[in-house]
Amino acid sequence: MNAMSFLVNTLFDLYLMVVILRFWLQLVRADFYNPFSQFVVKATQPIVAPMRRILPSIGSIDTASVVLAFTVVLVKMLVLTLIAGAAIDIVTLLLFSVVAVFKNAGVLLFWMLLIRAILSWFNQGYNPVVMIMGQLTEPLLAPLRRIIPPIGGLDLSVLVLFIAMNFINILFSQYIPFWAMI
Repeated sequence: MNAMSFLVNTLFDLYLMVVILRFWLQLVRADFYNPFSQFVVKATQPIVAPMRRILPSIGSIDTASVVLAFTVVLVKMLVLTLIAGAAIDIVTLLLFSVVAVFKNAGVLLFWMLLIRAILSWFNQGYNPVVMIMGQLTEPLLAPLRRIIPPIGGLDLSVLVLFIAMNFINILFSQYIPFWAMI
């Protein structure tokens, strides 16, 4: 991978994570006044606000954020294809965009769970980032805690979710040809 491809890939992936966070924050109705939430909203608002005039929300799903996430991946793939000098196949790029958004959402979830688990050992008091991570991950962990309660003060729900996510990742990589490439 050359330096330009690395830079394009990194910048687009970082912005994609922010767009996915915006969608996720709205989906779980996280604290809007949290400084971390404010950062996510301010980083995406210049693009999402005009899109909302065209794409209204469907229930609790912010369609503008979803379309923006797919668009970010699609533009990234177009730019990387042009850098590589390869032929552009729009159907493959569209399919790749859908898969990439789901895969990046899973990667984001993995890192948030890992950081939340590590910070739970050291966190002393209120931290806005830890609070948002809790609001984002708790809807996934709470049902697991009902099935597997903490054992001796050790919460195994994060470990069970990691195993489930890894299983899904391996399963999809068997049936979706370019799942492992993302």
